[in-house]
Amino acid sequence: MATPSESRVLDTARLESVLTEFARVRDWDQYHNPRNLILALTGEVGELAEIFQWRTDAEAATIMESEKAEHVRQEVADVFLYLMRLAMVLGIDLDAAVRNKIELNAKKYPPKLEC
Repeated sequence: MATPSESRVLDTARLESVLTEFARVRDWDQYHNPRNLILALTGEVGELAEIFQWRTDAEAATIMESEKAEHVRQEVADVFLYLMRLAMVLGIDLDAAVRNKIELNAKKYPPKLEC
């Protein structure tokens, strides 16, 4: 099995192309600066959190079996798209960042071995 450092874990090229064109034809690049994007991202995370607010753990665990499933999907997509756009504007290679973070977490949290 390939380790995260040996192969891509995310292939974002097509999504980057789609998001770039989506913003370009709407003349949104002028608004897509790091501050605005992080504020928009925070708002979308808040909208996602609101769906889960005041639910029990059991209700939250089965939310995708409820009438809220489509709303959850839409908000997760919004969060992902704003995060992706933020990474693009900041020049962050998400694949490299994710691979690096997985490696750091693997060292920080090694599997517990049975004695």
